[in-house]
Amino acid sequence: MGDPVKSLTGKYLRGELKIKGPEDRRAVGNDTPKLKIKGAYEHNLKNLNVEIPLRRFVCLTGVSGSGKSTLMHRVLRQAIVNKMFRLDKPVSCKSITGTEYLDNLITINQGSIGRTSRSNPATYTKAFDHIRDLFAATPEARIRGFKLGRFSFNVPGGRCENCEGKGVLEIEMHFLPSVEVICEVCKGKRFNHETLQVYFKEKNIADVLAMTVEEAEVFFRDIPMIYDKLKMLNEVGLDYLTLGQSATTLSGGEAQRIKLSRELAKHGTTKTLYLLDEPTTGLHYDDVRKLVAVLQRLVSQGNTVLVIEHNLDVIKCADWVIDLGPEGGDKGGELVADGTPEEVARKGGSFTGHYLKRVLN
Repeated sequence: MGDPVKSLTGKYLRGELKIKGPEDRRAVGNDTPKLKIKGAYEHNLKNLNVEIPLRRFVCLTGVSGSGKSTLMHRVLRQAIVNKMFRLDKPVSCKSITGTEYLDNLITINQGSIGRTSRSNPATYTKAFDHIRDLFAATPEARIRGFKLGRFSFNVPGGRCENCEGKGVLEIEMHFLPSVEVICEVCKGKRFNHETLQVYFKEKNIADVLAMTVEEAEVFFRDIPMIYDKLKMLNEVGLDYLTLGQSATTLSGGEAQRIKLSRELAKHGTTKTLYLLDEPTTGLHYDDVRKLVAVLQRLVSQGNTVLVIEHNLDVIKCADWVIDLGPEGGDKGGELVADGTPEEVARKGGSFTGHYLKRVLN
């Protein structure tokens, strides 16, 4: 496991790294590049003009139905996609400027990381590609003539053909949901007997997939291409997951943090706009703190994070808040307040500011 003193999340949880306050929040000045949206009119947006500072952690707030999702997905996202890919799809705003400061756009939602039970944290983060490389390079694999595909459960060759590499068999039940039972041939190991005879540091491929992220981080400590990815999974609080855990068993919050960990493991991303829609839904308080640490780390690399959020513990940590309202539906779609959390808290007529004032005090 990595040095906890160097772990950003570890510092948060031990109280060594405090929630950002007004004295150390990233300043947003006139020289800060901004996305400027003018005249947004989709759904209930009323000719909305709004500026989004880049390279900052920005929260989009307001009551339900105030126009947050419309602004993020229907206006902002579509306008940026049009600019980046030279598309000509209609966008409900008069103009948008500042997109030249961005070179990538990533939407991170709570959708599954894969459509089948074969998808798992190891495959999604690409760590499994390097793990298969290791096993294919072992002396035993080379003697037996085993190539890279031998250690994949997605193609015939090394996998158990009785369950087709799933480790379980699905039994259809009339008028009831299907039931999964452990494969009686491979006993849930996914691979055939010959493949399981190949070992790396006294572990076969099934043993590795059964490891938790925390155990695997120690096991692959000397393999940077694998260790870096596992370290990020650990830092977002997913140390308890097994590498081979089926994507269909993961919660939305877990799937979202796996996606974030993959972004953190990338090198050289400094001009990316990340869009997240209520990422704290269903998360425990400690998980919220870990999520905030991850988002702030993305921003510290020069990226921009725009989050639709109701959680005050997240909003108070933002560099900038854009509050829409004042109500929902026909009574929404207007800019109620924008500024630092402290500035929004002082703004009259903002429901977000009213409750934000309490947590800031």
